Amino acid sequence: MPAGALKERVSFAVRNEQDDGYGNTVAGWIEQFQEAAEFIHMRGGEAVISARLENRHPQVIRVRANTATRRVTADWRITDARTRAEYAIHDVTRSTDNKWIDFLCERGVVA
Repeated sequence: MPAGALKERVSFAVRNEQDDGYGNTVAGWIEQFQEAAEFIHMRGGEAVISARLENRHPQVIRVRANTATRRVTADWRITDARTRAEYAIHDVTRSTDNKWIDFLCERGVVA
C-alpha cells in the first residue's frame, strides 16, 4: 500500500480514571498521539448491514506501524481529527511484514 493512501488524520486516546476527591471515580480519555490513517469501509455481509441499520458503522482504520501504534490495544479509542467521530477498537491486527496495523473499529458504540 502506498503512503499516499494515508489521507486522514486520527488521534489515539487511552482511558484515564481518577478520584474526584469525593470518593467517586471519574473516567475520561487522554490523547496520546496522532497518526496519518486510511479508512477502509466494510462492505456487504449480514453483520455489516445489520450494524448499519442499528446506526453503528464498522470499518478498518489502517496506520503505519511504529513504536507508538504498536502500544495500542482494544482498550483505547480512535478519534477522527477532522470530523471528531469516535471509534471503539474491537481488534488490532498487524500485517505479516510488520509495516501496517489494522484496527477493526466501530463508530456509534460506547467504548
